[in-house]
Amino acid sequence: MATLRLALAQINPTVGDLGHNSDVIIHHIEKAEQEEIDIIAFPELAVTGYPPEDLLLKHDFIKDNMDAAEKIARSTGEITAIFGFAERVEDKIYNSAAIASKHEIVDSYQKIHLPNYGVFDEKRYFAEGSDFPVYDLGQVRFGVNVCEDIWPSSGPSDIQSEHGASLIININGSPFSLGKRSQREEILIERAKNNGIFIAYINMVGGQDELVFDGGSLIVGPAGNILMRANQFEENTYIYEIDLPTYKPRTIPESINEIKQVTLPGTIRESPSIVSSPTFSIIDQKEEIYRALVLGTRDYVRKCGFTKVLIALSGGIDSSLVAAIAVEALGSENVRGISLPSKFSSMGSKVDAKQLADNLEIRMDTIQIEEILQSMEKGLSDQFQGTEWGVAEENLQSRIRGNIMMALSNKFGFLVLTTGNKSEMAVGYATIYGDMAGGFSVIKDLPKGIVYEICHYINMKHGYDLIPDSVLTKPPSAELRPNQKDSDTLPDYDILDAILEKYIEEDLGIDEILNIGFDPDTVAEILKLVDINEYKRRQSAPGIKITSRNFGRDRRMPISNKYRPY
Repeated sequence: MATLRLALAQINPTVGDLGHNSDVIIHHIEKAEQEEIDIIAFPELAVTGYPPEDLLLKHDFIKDNMDAAEKIARSTGEITAIFGFAERVEDKIYNSAAIASKHEIVDSYQKIHLPNYGVFDEKRYFAEGSDFPVYDLGQVRFGVNVCEDIWPSSGPSDIQSEHGASLIININGSPFSLGKRSQREEILIERAKNNGIFIAYINMVGGQDELVFDGGSLIVGPAGNILMRANQFEENTYIYEIDLPTYKPRTIPESINEIKQVTLPGTIRESPSIVSSPTFSIIDQKEEIYRALVLGTRDYVRKCGFTKVLIALSGGIDSSLVAAIAVEALGSENVRGISLPSKFSSMGSKVDAKQLADNLEIRMDTIQIEEILQSMEKGLSDQFQGTEWGVAEENLQSRIRGNIMMALSNKFGFLVLTTGNKSEMAVGYATIYGDMAGGFSVIKDLPKGIVYEICHYINMKHGYDLIPDSVLTKPPSAELRPNQKDSDTLPDYDILDAILEKYIEEDLGIDEILNIGFDPDTVAEILKLVDINEYKRRQSAPGIKITSRNFGRDRRMPISNKYRPY
């Protein structure tokens, strides 16, 4: 047996920031070198950030990223470093893992299984790899592969283990969604048990546009036992000592094709034992959602070059949740609330908005819109003459608010956070160029029911009603006309959310949804609203992916679309 010191660097790279990403990787390598770590592994495309998308079509970007990879390699000494980068070989680009030691890239593994579903479109950019190399470090043999390569049975891990690898190091850029953590763990446990090997799974953390990467790196033993579980949503380096069998050359059955074998220049250092970091924290679903929202908001704001945000505070539950998330992500000093009441705004909502701002310790300014509204109504009176007061007039209020928020953003450099939830965005219950105006939509992928759950979680977490109880108990309303309630226009949110989940996330047809037992007229109306509002959603701000299928990278429906099976 040989004791291998392995470090998993769960870092937060920024897409396109090659210099910063390289410096972070080098810092961790140098620190691990001092601690006499044998192997340190970083996430998939750690050099470029993930996903780099059409930056990969820029020749200069590919060259600069490869120069950065060479710079990282030069920082290695005795240690073996494994990190992801975009590799150009002749006229092809690969999603590769560099294996570096003794100041150079010794070899690279080129990702074989390129995901092209959901949020992934790697076949747009990358060529498929074809080699299954194994690496000898001293008397230990291990394999390296990238993200999706670990998912299929009879994939690279199986082949590498057949050729003597007792450890597979799998580097990842695996984004968060509900249920994803347990899904990953089930796959890794199955691969480890089936092959009788150790698996080291390293994932990145951080927000990138609508994606959030939750970390949760793992080391799984040959019996399927989890030896180490890294914290989710936290940057850190996790060290673990693994006792691996020494590799002894053996005869490979003729039925198994020969693969590349690479002897690395380093060796396994014999040093005093160190303290491993076998963290076993598992957080529940509500905390996962909350931390994903916080991290996604923090990283989007900061990576886009902003420091402060604006939120229109209506006294309703959605804006209250967004404000609480923003304060947790950025600090109360970087969050400003704006109250924009009209004659239809209830006293209760005004009081709730003020109480929330006080609880969060954020500045809230009030701008009355009634006079502006009257001016706009007067200006439109000739055009609107002879028509009934209705949705157009209601939406004037929302559009005035949107204009004011964007004016403040322009003037002071704040990023406007919009407050619409998934239920509203699905059926078009939002005003384009009004409450949809802004730079980032924090709860865009949160159904209304989960909005309430996370608000209750926040209050439980703080030990008091940080979000006032009256916000949680009053009937939701846009307050654009007298005594308006959401239920005047929409079915109860528990029914609406259930139908939307079946139609959007599960892709069920109308007959399948009706078989569950929903009212036919309600189902037909909701599906119609979802379909006809695609044009509106395409003009909405990006928002954090939480569910298995969000409005954005996950779901790409044609705007001009006449298919109506209802």
